[in-house]
Amino acid sequence: GHVQLPSPQNVTLLSKDFDMILTWTPGEGSPPDVTYTVRYKSQERMDKWIKVPHCKNIHRTSCNLTCVLPNVFVKVWARVKAVSGGFQSPWVESQFKEYHLDVELAPPVLNVNVTENLIHVKASFPLATCVESLSWMYDLNLWEAGSEDKKQYERNFRKNTVTINTTAFRGNYCLSARSSFQSIYFKYSKFSQPLCVLLNHKG
Repeated sequence: GHVQLPSPQNVTLLSKDFDMILTWTPGEGSPPDVTYTVRYKSQERMDKWIKVPHCKNIHRTSCNLTCVLPNVFVKVWARVKAVSGGFQSPWVESQFKEYHLDVELAPPVLNVNVTENLIHVKASFPLATCVESLSWMYDLNLWEAGSEDKKQYERNFRKNTVTINTTAFRGNYCLSARSSFQSIYFKYSKFSQPLCVLLNHKG
């Protein structure tokens, strides 16, 4: 009888922090030298599974497919098999995902520059180069520490700096931002951890 390798388990196409990633766990009883090979197919060509060069005979249990996708507006499926010695497991398929509908956003990282009467806020995003051209935006909140009253600066294009006049502010102020993206409706990340700065402090 032909010995088959245990199939990879929990095969999941995951949209996480702007990326599309296939993840899996080793099948029970997999040998220590097992490697994995991944392929994907898209709605554009349902009959063809396409090789993913950077995910052939890999030891890790995930494969980033973001920049392999033919475009970000089609449904894609992925599959993975285990290989060891001359043996291989059957392919195991994921459910389908569509990047622009299913993308999960990470909060942006804020870079804050305080000058005499101004705050300049820049947001940076953990984006793969292939999706940089999409219209990522961010919403920014500013509030006095301890207050619930938040001033909102909404729908700033990702590369734009928000400049806030602070002449009237005195004390400790906090900033937080979330990423947003419009597919059919707006999607949002969680807000970033507040970043607080002391303004117009007469010391």
